[in-house]
Amino acid sequence: MKEKIIEYIKRNRVSSTQVADTLDKTGAISGLRALNSKKFKVGNVFWVYAYGETNWDVHEQIVNVKEGDIVFVEVFDCNERAIFGDIVAKYLLLYKGAEAIVVNGNLRDVHRLIKEDWPIWCKGTNPIGCFNTKLEKTLDSRIQEEHRNRYDGAIAVCDDTGVVIIPKEKHNKEFLERLEFIEKQEDIWYECIDRYKWSTYDTICLKKYLQ
Repeated sequence: MKEKIIEYIKRNRVSSTQVADTLDKTGAISGLRALNSKKFKVGNVFWVYAYGETNWDVHEQIVNVKEGDIVFVEVFDCNERAIFGDIVAKYLLLYKGAEAIVVNGNLRDVHRLIKEDWPIWCKGTNPIGCFNTKLEKTLDSRIQEEHRNRYDGAIAVCDDTGVVIIPKEKHNKEFLERLEFIEKQEDIWYECIDRYKWSTYDTICLKKYLQ
């Protein structure tokens, strides 16, 4: 069912907005923006963490990225340092075949990332990067387990509006049917407003088309 949901979203270009509506207006990763516009990506989430102002753990984890994955790097205690730049992005997108990169933090080498027009979402930019050192202390194992269970293997939908995560417990027939309903409802709303010149109040609030 997960593959069917991904294929439906990809084929119909279901937006992050529509997906969030299907999730009862939840699921967005706060603060993310598209580094390059007019990108639309959907796929399996490969969860990665960065911790303690070093990206050593990122380099170690991304070795296991599979083709078609959307790599989601979650950032802990990095004090606004950029997690990585163009070298890691190139490795992931060109050589590992990742579908997109999502970083819940900052990136650098942005002039190159923009020049290459890569599908990347992040919180911001910073020329000051993380260190390439291995820490003696790792990210708390309970946090690792909780966040890996939440994100790894989920579905990410990324576009100009932002990034929405479809959790694993929603990878079922009911969610797909709800997604199809949301799309059909929007089609009806546009028809009422464009063709019949109804107000948005009559269309969206009162739903007069049901009468």
